[in-house]
Amino acid sequence: MDTQQAKERIDFLRSELHKHNYLYYVKAQPEITDYEFDKLLKELSELEKQFPQFYDPNSPTKRVGSDITKEFAQVKHEYPMISLANTYTEGELRDFDQRVKKILGEQPEYVCELKFDGVAISLKYIDGKLVQAVSRGDGVVGDDVTNNIRTIRPIPLTLHGNDYPKEFEIRGEIFMPHSVFESLNQEREEIGDAPFANPRNATAGTIKLLNSAEVARRKLDCYLYYLLGENLPYQNHYDNLQKAKEWGFKISEHIERKPNINGVFEYINHWEKLRKKLPYDTDGVVIKVNDYSQQNILGLTAKTPRWAIAYKYKPEQVSTELLSVDFQVGRTGAVTPVANLTPVKLGGTIVKRASLHNADQIALLDVRIGDFVYVEKGGEIIPKIVGVDQSKRSLFSKPISFPTTCPECGSKLEKPEGEARHFCPNQYNCPPQIKGRIEHFISRKALNIDGLGEETVALLYNNGLVNDVSDLYRITREQLLSLDRFAEKSADNAIQSIEKSKSVPFPRVLYGIGIRYVGETTAKGLAFHFGSIENLANASIDDLLNVEDVGERIASSIKDFFSNPINLKIIDNLKKAGLQLNLSENELQLKSDKLKGLTIVISGTFNRVSRDELKELIQQHGGKNVSSISASTSMLVAGDKMGPAKLEKANRLGIKIISEDDFFELINSAN
Repeated sequence: MDTQQAKERIDFLRSELHKHNYLYYVKAQPEITDYEFDKLLKELSELEKQFPQFYDPNSPTKRVGSDITKEFAQVKHEYPMISLANTYTEGELRDFDQRVKKILGEQPEYVCELKFDGVAISLKYIDGKLVQAVSRGDGVVGDDVTNNIRTIRPIPLTLHGNDYPKEFEIRGEIFMPHSVFESLNQEREEIGDAPFANPRNATAGTIKLLNSAEVARRKLDCYLYYLLGENLPYQNHYDNLQKAKEWGFKISEHIERKPNINGVFEYINHWEKLRKKLPYDTDGVVIKVNDYSQQNILGLTAKTPRWAIAYKYKPEQVSTELLSVDFQVGRTGAVTPVANLTPVKLGGTIVKRASLHNADQIALLDVRIGDFVYVEKGGEIIPKIVGVDQSKRSLFSKPISFPTTCPECGSKLEKPEGEARHFCPNQYNCPPQIKGRIEHFISRKALNIDGLGEETVALLYNNGLVNDVSDLYRITREQLLSLDRFAEKSADNAIQSIEKSKSVPFPRVLYGIGIRYVGETTAKGLAFHFGSIENLANASIDDLLNVEDVGERIASSIKDFFSNPINLKIIDNLKKAGLQLNLSENELQLKSDKLKGLTIVISGTFNRVSRDELKELIQQHGGKNVSSISASTSMLVAGDKMGPAKLEKANRLGIKIISEDDFFELINSAN
């Protein structure tokens, strides 16, 4: 590489790393994995050493990423929150051990901890009470996120006992359990939002919310792993954490002391596979010298402590050929590039397709048709392309051109400011958007129209029988029989199911209409607040903001929806068809407040009512139904064939478990 090539590559890497620092720390919307970031950073560091004439004091190699936003007050850390050095190899970890022993002149005891993949936090306690919570920020200054952190239930507001220091800090990692992450992403997809890439991304986004009630709803969790301050109980890391557990802090049960580096590797190897069975994400192991006096001798570098290091597991990765790329248009108009691959086994499953995310990611990877690409599971879940095997690139490989027009309708694509994705703005005439809205309308949680599915919706649309959801109520039996997929019985079932959907309650109809950002829970809140579609349509922004869980974005989306004549015509047609677009007086009045303040999970099948009817009963008696069990769950209503994982978790957390009959006895006693 000559000097000019080096300069161009250094400039490119600095630009990319600055961008990904911002996406990771400020926007909480990372587009590459930690491993990919570390590889780019290492390449830049090596080039800067080879070509020192291109020194830049603002290079990404000279700074720590920041998650500071303008919405929160900034606080200077009393003790800087410096980063740990990372390694992915056994050799580098043994080098760390040798350096430590050389400086100390003896073998130290190590403490091994799982490295949680979340967001670092520093908590300050005075007289046993939480007084401040500060994000990592740039390591010197962080954001005061105390109000949000107070909503995270595992974090104690007041401590147990009386033997804690008068003032101290404790640091840890806030994370989102897998079950909560899956529920959140399902909800985001229902309202047309892009799903979070992984639980860490979702956690970072949640911590930055300005609405602490929404933070509480997302049920974040937290493990604490580091005490700082004067007059700590012990002069070593491990014993202080065990004491902190007595004070009420959540300390991982998987922390272990090891006498030497061989014990450290036993711990690393033990958890390499077992970690995938944990209910939260871990991406490595943190190794710390246990004794504080030895930590003081070892000291710090400008960026990292010499007494600790993070060993990170390499994500499972395979190489396969990129055959082609499809550009898919979703219900909201978002255009997503999806790679078609030569089938390959990854993580126990056969992968044929993988996400390329967006145009920026394609350019960063410089991926081309015919390349052999590296594929891994982003967040251990979703297959994605993370690199290219340049040694196998053919002279005939073809660059990928991101379309400038919608691949379905030809409309010019738009890329809103602050968005990574391109969108098709032609929402009322773009076929996949139209079909996507109809598929959403007939789904189980909305109108629950049996006998119709994705392929049937496409058939109806392609034959000119439906162009919006209200057209479903004009379809005749004879029209269905004229189509290939329908015989007399299937046509009768479809017509009956469409007719039955006219009795579906207003909250589910409102959800099915598909107002952007209005999910199942928000639709229910709007329905009970306004009582009818007319009241909702005429509501002002201020009126909408008075509804629980409705913020500026949702309120604006609702106003935009009802200001469009096309949507008003669809609503009018649904009204004429006889759908439930208001609540009855009986529905508006709670049957009782017996379940007021209770958060209830249901699981299994039930004999007396359906699951949806049981959810309605919970609402009608003042309770709140949620999908996943957490420490804040009030009770679990257990039916037949309930999931063993939910039962085990409920028992572990001490959640009250009642039967279907017990539930009816409880609500009937209220009357």
